[in-house]
Amino acid sequence: MLQKLKPYLTAPVSAAPLAAFRVIFGGMMLASIIRFMAKGWVTELYVQPKVYFTYYGFEWVRPLGEAGMYALFTMMAVAALGMLLGLFYRLSALLFFLSFTYVELIDKTNYLNHYYFVSVVALLLVLVPANRHFSLDVLRNPHTWVSHVPRWTVLIFQLQLGLVYFYAGVAKLNPDWLLEAMPLRYWLPAHTHLPLIGPWLDKVWVAYLFSWFGAFYDLTIPFFLSWRKSRPLAYLTVIVFHVLTAVLFQIGMFPYIMMASTLIFFSEGFHERVLNGLRSMAKVRKPIFPKFAEVSAQPLLRLVAVYFVLQVLVPWRFILYPGPLFWTEQGYRFSWRVMLMEKTGTAFFYVRDPKTGREIEINNRDYLTVTQEKQVATQPDMLLQFAHMLQQDFASRGIPGAQVRAEVYVAMNGRSSRLLIDPTVNLAAEKDSFLPKPWILPLEQDAPPQEALGQK
Repeated sequence: MLQKLKPYLTAPVSAAPLAAFRVIFGGMMLASIIRFMAKGWVTELYVQPKVYFTYYGFEWVRPLGEAGMYALFTMMAVAALGMLLGLFYRLSALLFFLSFTYVELIDKTNYLNHYYFVSVVALLLVLVPANRHFSLDVLRNPHTWVSHVPRWTVLIFQLQLGLVYFYAGVAKLNPDWLLEAMPLRYWLPAHTHLPLIGPWLDKVWVAYLFSWFGAFYDLTIPFFLSWRKSRPLAYLTVIVFHVLTAVLFQIGMFPYIMMASTLIFFSEGFHERVLNGLRSMAKVRKPIFPKFAEVSAQPLLRLVAVYFVLQVLVPWRFILYPGPLFWTEQGYRFSWRVMLMEKTGTAFFYVRDPKTGREIEINNRDYLTVTQEKQVATQPDMLLQFAHMLQQDFASRGIPGAQVRAEVYVAMNGRSSRLLIDPTVNLAAEKDSFLPKPWILPLEQDAPPQEALGQK
């Protein structure tokens, strides 16, 4: 099949959309990193915590100390600037991907969908010749300039964005979102103070409208952006949708990254006009002769095909696990599930000396930050990790083989609080893996969400 598609995928298209995407992405990343450092989040998230919750298989990823972390973020910023300017591009893109992904892997407490999005887009940028048009690399070496690139080098970014939107829509096709308007009917009333739209946000029908429109938007927007006739209106919808999410929810740079990134769907002529305007400002002339970028297509196309097969399959891995996904969160991450549930919990940990039988309750704040404690209380894999941390800590105090159990009460999407895991299980004796966790208790839906909230 790939062989049949090869003529289409390797056909020459204007390099302008790829170059413009590089500039936009590099600029957004540079602004995001400067903002992150200016707000003191490097120290707060990667220096001050006493423990870190690494991802399974990446236990070797550790913070580098205060000086090391600031050096890493500085290198990341320089690499983002290099992508923006197209200067030493391949090295810049690779360093950005490695440094950003390393930081992302340090602590799953800080997991966000748009961090994952940044990592995968940075990886794709490493593979394409985005510096051979409108870049400082071209000014340094004019013979590297090209007017056209293979179609697949632009198409992969459109496809990646399309998958993000589409799977975000698929994730909304669940009873809580569609039939109960949860968690929006829980979140929206908190914003009634906003001008113009505020007085409407405590109406239940508005929550339903937002829920259904959100699902329709995510499922269809990649197709409307791909069609030339619907693209202007579709992009206006993108702006309205993401401005609303930015106003209503504290989700950082994600709305702005998505608004800027989706410009990749616009025509070659649009991007040519944008770059010509920038050339005029910089007083740089565009070469007049056409030139096509020679890219070794076959190996890269196979690599990209494998990558997208994984992107399509990974979000469905949750079907391999028993129980409701939102409850167990097994297979939840890296699947483009954004703002889908209101889940709060309280976790009580108990450590027992197997020799004396003496059991003590742990003060979580002795180990965890406020954010870590919040995440641990709702995510089974983090509960397991913390139990192992406690066992190791007590072993260092002269109590080897300490047993750790936890009573964890979780409320989800308006349901009453209930036990998340078996409180009798010694978590310190359980091994982490990709296999189902049998000690997670089933969610018994004894009352619909609106009744739990006292709504009629």
